[in-house]
Amino acid sequence: MKTPTKTLRVKNPTDLLALVPYAFGFHPQDSLVMVTGEAAEPFHVRVDLPAPDDLDELCDHLATLTRRHRVRTVAVALYTDDAALAEGVYAALEPRLVEAGARVGEAVRADGSRWWTLTGCAGPCCPAEGTPYDLSGHEFTAQGVLDGKVTLGSRAELAESLVGTDPAEVEAVEAGADAALLRLQKVARSPFGPVQRPAGRAHLVQEGRWVEQRLRRCLADGERLDADEVGRLLVVLVSIEVRDVAWSLMERANAARHVVLWRDIVRRSPPGLLAAPAALLAFAAWLDGDGALAWCAVERCQQDEPDYGLAGLLTEALAGAVPPSTWQPMRRELLTLFAG
Repeated sequence: MKTPTKTLRVKNPTDLLALVPYAFGFHPQDSLVMVTGEAAEPFHVRVDLPAPDDLDELCDHLATLTRRHRVRTVAVALYTDDAALAEGVYAALEPRLVEAGARVGEAVRADGSRWWTLTGCAGPCCPAEGTPYDLSGHEFTAQGVLDGKVTLGSRAELAESLVGTDPAEVEAVEAGADAALLRLQKVARSPFGPVQRPAGRAHLVQEGRWVEQRLRRCLADGERLDADEVGRLLVVLVSIEVRDVAWSLMERANAARHVVLWRDIVRRSPPGLLAAPAALLAFAAWLDGDGALAWCAVERCQQDEPDYGLAGLLTEALAGAVPPSTWQPMRRELLTLFAG
């Protein structure tokens, strides 16, 4: 799901195909994309092309979203080399969208170099061999460059962009985490050797205040956290109460800055400490209207900790096309870490 942040007018199939990578940040493959126009809360959806047994469920889901958000117009793009598959999917989807109250203004199949209409047109504007298209010089592509957007070749590339490519950075953060953990643990001697005891409540509150102050400063000046700071942060974010301190700093006005911050941290996080920062990145991406990145971050989180609670909440929000406008930032006085 992607929440649009800028109005770009689609006047023909090539416009639609140029809008999709602008909106999602990558060129879809083997995908169904639905772009909404007139709606109470506009949104865009990209899903993998469904298996035959899953088609009805997908159509019902998209129709439910269309009805829930009072969508009046949609455009559909199916990315596949398989003409029969695209026609079958569209034949199942189109009547469900109409029943839900939407008019399908444009529907095409595209294979990366040519597009074919799915609306039944057989005129000279829609030749049987398809219509060639090239998005490199399109105005939407140029607008993306002006906006500083990076468009990747596929969703897989987007997911891979959350995996660090410098093992030395990850090792440095891991060393910082080990050092932070030693500071947080009280070690006592017994006849059976060292016994590790968790830091007291006061120490946890102190760490929570450090997280709040350090992240505020980082968001203000854009300075990258060093390896020791990231390691310390990852260790204390294991506490849900401390994690919520970081979460409470998010609002729509600073969501883009949070995306930059947490994306960098996720790329440097070692296995076992990834869940919290990946979930925070996912939330920041959703808040910034970037559902594609949010989905990838949720998956990264669940690879590290399948049952992580915040990732589960985000899965429901993304699947339901819940708009970021519904979010109300947490008030500091409601944080349990600082209560009492």
